[in-house]
Amino acid sequence: MTLTVSATVERWPVAGYFIISRGAKGHVDVVRCEISDGVHIGTAEATPIYYEGESAEQCAQEIIEFAAENSELDRATLLQHMPRGAARNALDCALWDLESRQKNISLWRLASLPEPMPLISAFTISLGKPEIMEAQARQAAFTGQRLLKLKLSGEDDHERVAAVHRGAPDARLIVDANESWNDLDIAAEAALLAQYSVELIEQPVSAGKEHLLSGVRSPVPLCADESCHTSADVERLAPYYDVINIKLDKAGGLTEAIAMAHAAQAMGLKIMVGCMLSTSLGIRPAFALAQLAHWVDLDGPQLLAKDRADAFQFEFGRILPGDRLD
Repeated sequence: MTLTVSATVERWPVAGYFIISRGAKGHVDVVRCEISDGVHIGTAEATPIYYEGESAEQCAQEIIEFAAENSELDRATLLQHMPRGAARNALDCALWDLESRQKNISLWRLASLPEPMPLISAFTISLGKPEIMEAQARQAAFTGQRLLKLKLSGEDDHERVAAVHRGAPDARLIVDANESWNDLDIAAEAALLAQYSVELIEQPVSAGKEHLLSGVRSPVPLCADESCHTSADVERLAPYYDVINIKLDKAGGLTEAIAMAHAAQAMGLKIMVGCMLSTSLGIRPAFALAQLAHWVDLDGPQLLAKDRADAFQFEFGRILPGDRLD
């Protein structure tokens, strides 16, 4: 079967600014991939991993070149011959979507995942001064957000968490240190945050410096994000982390993301499913996988100034599947 592949770059403005310890973003460039068999069209979106040097233009070019060089375009070929990353994610998820349309079957059934149910998704509070984060948290709680994810920097983190807790005292809290705690007493930092009922700490140390967590007894579960890309990483990280954050752009598609989830379950680790900044198209396959997760962080579309027409519904802290997004 001959497949036609296209890849285009789209720019989506962010609502305000998205700020983490690595900097601020006013927009996100995504890659939209379409694969056609002449009758059906499979569509997917991926967000380049900017901190690994990817760009949307580069990913689009990789997609077109790989498709031109491989007459047999299937998910097994992608895993074997294409490196992980956003380009492979776009191709892999477009192939999943194409097959689901060809067979007229929902993605979750095709992938042997649980039937989609509404999920509580984290809402991100960008890095900022404590008083600004407190105001953002208060507004988020007012709009019904139940789970807040705070971006931290390794400096004044206790003050930031305390401020967010004041602003939204009834909200569940998780924090993302974004590799900024290398020089800190991690157990002591975690103990300070535990008093505010923080229930998860993402990526406290830099990727590759997991030895800094050796012997650390944290009262709050630790989650690997930048350290964990594919299923091959899971066993290595199990001695240091309690949770892995699965992002399809890191894993290089839903196929590898499912393998990561199974590997985590086999090692007794819990699962978080996250995303980059994206539209609802970008999180459609992640939402299917998130049915296996203990924590869900799929608020990428909520952080944009606008979303696609066939968007997920975000209501009172929950993400709801739409007609074509299930």
